[in-house]
Amino acid sequence: MKIKIVLYLSAIALLTTCKPDMKEFTPSAGQADFSKYISIGNSLTAGYADGDVYKSGQQYSYPNILAGQMKLVGGGNFNIPYMFDENGLGRKLILGYSTDCLGVTGLGPIPAGPGPNIAQNMQNIGAQGPYNNMGVPGLKSFHLGIPGYGTMNPYFGRFAKNPATSSVLGDAALIGHTFFTFFVGNNDVLLYAVNGGNEGPESITQMPVFQGSIDAAIGAMIANNAKGVIANIPDISDIPYFKTVPTMGLVLTEAQATQLNAGYAAYNAGAQQVNVPQIVFHAGPNAFVIQDTHSPYSLIGGLRQIKANELICLSVPQDSLKCKYWGSQKPIPAKYIMDESEITAVKSATTNFNAYLKSVAAENNLAFVDFNTYFKSFVSGLTFDGIKLSATFVTGGLFSLDGVHPNPRGQAVMANYFIDAINGKYGSSIPKVNISDYPGITFP
Repeated sequence: MKIKIVLYLSAIALLTTCKPDMKEFTPSAGQADFSKYISIGNSLTAGYADGDVYKSGQQYSYPNILAGQMKLVGGGNFNIPYMFDENGLGRKLILGYSTDCLGVTGLGPIPAGPGPNIAQNMQNIGAQGPYNNMGVPGLKSFHLGIPGYGTMNPYFGRFAKNPATSSVLGDAALIGHTFFTFFVGNNDVLLYAVNGGNEGPESITQMPVFQGSIDAAIGAMIANNAKGVIANIPDISDIPYFKTVPTMGLVLTEAQATQLNAGYAAYNAGAQQVNVPQIVFHAGPNAFVIQDTHSPYSLIGGLRQIKANELICLSVPQDSLKCKYWGSQKPIPAKYIMDESEITAVKSATTNFNAYLKSVAAENNLAFVDFNTYFKSFVSGLTFDGIKLSATFVTGGLFSLDGVHPNPRGQAVMANYFIDAINGKYGSSIPKVNISDYPGITFP
């Protein structure tokens, strides 16, 4: 029995652009000193995009965009731990054509394939530091002060001064910064979420650990009276990785629905006994069947239909949905699902982390960027410099092909939000960038 699945990637249209008139004003540093700017963060700061770190992604990172604008108001050089080429570590995605298990050829994210310089990209370049962009993919709040973190995280290991002894904060101190941006905390919830709420190494960071880590980090950043800006973290449910695969993606004919209902008759008898919803199908869109090993579902096979407010990860194999009957005859594994309890845990942690980040910014008289609110506005879409952008996967124009990290145009949007916060707090007049000057996703 073949079951038609609603595909998450529809026809992709090129976005049109236009360049607006910019208001003239005199650039000024105001009360801030941008001569030695350093950025502290994770993959969002590093310029990670399309599933990997590669050279042009680093060039288009929001800190590098910011540094370029800061040069207009006294900013200095901005040293980046560049990859050797565009291939990164061989995990990069590109937009291309592929043929699925049904023999249908379509346009979507495909692996670019490993490049010839992976070993060179992983060679330690610490001697070329210190570096101004201290964005480390995979970084959590409590990783910032760990000596020898380069032996635990290969992304930091490649540019740490000494991978066996350096900490992120220790290497950052080598700059002698006068200004900083601090965008840390995403991975304290995100890595739990992208793994389907999997407990263990990627569990949500406990609040006392988060607070202590942030206090230590900001204390180090302001030790020499440096000014700066703290950003809070977005709600994971607002990014394409969790908004693209629909919960009602199982499309059935009347005959298919009848056949499946017969197949779940024994399950439904058990469901009545333990007082949980039965699995019922009808012609048209239906909720996918997912794995749930928690009680009472564990008593009747460990599965159920997904609820409308739950999330399916973008990483779920599409061919398994189309041809291996995942979501219908077989449940989608839990590692691809964020269920209600997991979403509640992530949202609660995000709210608490963001409240603390805002309080730390206020207590230390630092600028603050509310990315949680900004990312929510991306869902419905906004117009920047005459370009309509949104969080829609691929066609929305803000996010890269991994569904988590912004593309160059999205990085430029983030840079402008940082500039707004800096200008508002320190009376500076850093010019914002034209969003239309930055590319979106490259189409074949």
